[in-house]
Amino acid sequence: MVRFEAVGLRYPGGPNTGGWGPEALSEVSFALPPGSFTWLLGPSGAGKSSVLRLMHLALRPTRGEVEVLGLRLSRAPRPALAPIRRRVGMVFQDFRLLPYLSAFDNVALPLRLAGRPEASLRADVTEILKWVGLEAKAASLPPELSGGEQQRVAIARAVVHRPALLVADEPTGNLDSRQARRLLALLAEMNRLGTTVVVATHDEDLVARFPAPALRLQDGRLHDPEDARGLFAPGDGDG
Repeated sequence: MVRFEAVGLRYPGGPNTGGWGPEALSEVSFALPPGSFTWLLGPSGAGKSSVLRLMHLALRPTRGEVEVLGLRLSRAPRPALAPIRRRVGMVFQDFRLLPYLSAFDNVALPLRLAGRPEASLRADVTEILKWVGLEAKAASLPPELSGGEQQRVAIARAVVHRPALLVADEPTGNLDSRQARRLLALLAEMNRLGTTVVVATHDEDLVARFPAPALRLQDGRLHDPEDARGLFAPGDGDG
């Protein structure tokens, strides 16, 4: 499902840097099988968002190899990225909802961009809004929703196209503890339905409430690489 092999990542640097900044990731190696739930842990700046952006095919590694859903990023031509990216759902901490679109239209957006006919997408969008408990808020604009409701709309948008892989970047960072638990319950349910889920967080209390295998990053490196050598068994995150 996901494989990192000796991955290094640099971002473009400013003046007098030779064009590149220091490594954001260094020698990161791990493998995740289909159906797993994995925590991605570490303090702010540890490299969690960089790992997720590589999984979402928003970046290519500077060195090493990243393989997502059978596609090797280092050698994949640009046209090959789009169909794989459509099989990956991304949940952002800051929601990234379009404020002038209703909850329904925000969720429907990826299906419309993929060319789905309007008549066929309405049932899917309605079903997924019901699943996240927001069927009654379908016509509401994001500013009319609470933070927890906006995050559930963001999850619905990320999963409405039934992704094989779902990655979430600090999805509970703007939520209170009750909303955070509800959000993680939804992600765990997606995992039970067969989606591979990776959640980045620095909230150790959440990790304790939802035990699952974890990758720990520190300064762009896996903190305990021995833990990442084996594959995590599907279903380990169901609890």
